[in-house]
Amino acid sequence: MDSARTEILKKLLSSRILILDGAMGTMIQKSKPLEEDFRGTRFVNHIKPLKGNNDLLNLTRPELILSIHKEYLDAGADIIETNTFNSNRISQADYALESICYELNLEGARLARKAADESEKTEPSKPRFVAGSIGPTNRTASLSPDVQDPGARNVFFDELVDAYSEAVRGLLD
Repeated sequence: MDSARTEILKKLLSSRILILDGAMGTMIQKSKPLEEDFRGTRFVNHIKPLKGNNDLLNLTRPELILSIHKEYLDAGADIIETNTFNSNRISQADYALESICYELNLEGARLARKAADESEKTEPSKPRFVAGSIGPTNRTASLSPDVQDPGARNVFFDELVDAYSEAVRGLLD
C-alpha cells in the first residue's frame, strides 16, 4: 500500500470503525459451484478432484469472486479480504496445485483491488481497502500427527516460512 493510502486508512481508523467484509467461503458455497467450476478450462484434466478449493476460483471463475467482493462493498464494507485463505503450498498440496500458489495470491489481490477501485469510482468520497488473507495451513507444527511419537511433525517451521513468504509475495506484487 502506498504511503498516501496508508495515511488515509490511519485517519479513517482514528475517526470511525471501519467495516471488514464477511466470510468469502460462505458466499462461495451459496453459489453452489460444481467440480467443473473449480476446473474451468485450465484444469479440466487435472489429476485430483478440485471441488472445495475456493481459492482456485480466482483463476477459473474470477467473475464469481469479483461479484462477491462487490456484494460486500455494496453492503458497506470499507475493507475486503482477498480470496486467498488457503493459497499456500502446504494447503494446496492436497490438490496437487503447489506450483500455482504465487499466481493464486497475485490474482486474488488483483480481483479484490479491482472491485475496490470500481467501488471507489462510484463513490469517491468513500475509500476502499484490500487486506491480504493468509489463513492457517491444514497441518500444525506444534502437535504430532502420531500419538506414538510426540516429537513427530508433518510440517516444519522453515516449510511454513517458505509457504507464507511465497503467498505474501503474490499478494504484494
